[in-house]
Amino acid sequence: MATLPRGRHGLSRAAVAADQRERMFHALAEAMAERGYVATPVAEIIKRAGVSRETFYQHFGSKQECFVAAYAWATDALRTSFAAGLAATGTPLERFSDLLGRYLAALADDPGRARLFLVEVYAAGPEAMHRRAAVHREAADTLAEVFAARTAQGRFACEALVAATIQMATARITLDEPEGLAGLHPPLVALAASLFPS
Repeated sequence: MATLPRGRHGLSRAAVAADQRERMFHALAEAMAERGYVATPVAEIIKRAGVSRETFYQHFGSKQECFVAAYAWATDALRTSFAAGLAATGTPLERFSDLLGRYLAALADDPGRARLFLVEVYAAGPEAMHRRAAVHREAADTLAEVFAARTAQGRFACEALVAATIQMATARITLDEPEGLAGLHPPLVALAASLFPS
């Protein structure tokens, strides 16, 4: 992870702050992949990010506040990977297959961020869990749009599909098997086909 050059570098304060936050998020994800949320002190994040304690506390009031911001960072990365998939054409099942492939690939490409997003959130307190629930609702809303699910039963099927996807992906990340994520694609697409027959 590159750090800013020493001395005069011509970057705006906003650019410097954005770089510092990005480094702290990566450092937090890396440290928690090794140690878990509870056993990761602020000092470890600071050391790995190459920032001062003062810099950390200029951005965040606590480790939990840093985690909640990092959770949003991880969520935004997944939203970015979905953007093209949401605009794609095709049958609802084809669109779901594309979105699912993007989701699983994004998790596999950055297991540290995936662990923060899927596993460590359970240890990070009520606010983080509320954020997690909101993300799950957003994902279910997206699937309801893709499958044109307008009934209570259809909405429940979307929530169940999101829950199954997240639980199975979480298991692979917890077991440190990101290479196994791609194998979830065919059975989850088959599950979606059974829930939303054309």
